[in-house]
Amino acid sequence: MQEVLNVSLAILGWSAFGIAIMVGLALDLVGLFGNWIILAAMVVAWIVMGFVPFGWLGIGLMFGLAVLGEVLETLAAGYGAKKFGGSKGSMLAALAGCLAGAILGTPLFPIIGTLIGACIGAFVGAALWEYIKHEKRPGEALWTGLGAAIGKVAGLFVKTLVGFAMLVVGVLTY
Repeated sequence: MQEVLNVSLAILGWSAFGIAIMVGLALDLVGLFGNWIILAAMVVAWIVMGFVPFGWLGIGLMFGLAVLGEVLETLAAGYGAKKFGGSKGSMLAALAGCLAGAILGTPLFPIIGTLIGACIGAFVGAALWEYIKHEKRPGEALWTGLGAAIGKVAGLFVKTLVGFAMLVVGVLTY
């Protein structure tokens, strides 16, 4: 009876672990805190298994990767704005627009609204900055806004790739 219980708990635990990893990666794609869910799943597994897998080095590397994913995602919209002809100010405006758009978009369309709002916010922030502050023609300002929106989407993919890198670290340090 005890063996059946142990096997059942192991199956339940590994299933919850796998679901947490998949949810984390999905959340990364919409600009939410997916890598932190992946890290939490790894830490819980580490604790439950008696601190045997992963080790301090593996957990530390995964934490560093989670931070890196957030930084890269945050900077991507500004980088896109800059690459599409924007100024340093448009980079900051794109970042501010991302934040404002994500906050405003989330209640309108839960989960996907965060992504849509952040992309629209990056676009509007960068475009308005260039149009108002640098008096660029509308087409040029909109081009910079497009760069910011594309950068935001690219940042989401980079963040998701970092999530996969965290999984690789987990496998290699298991």
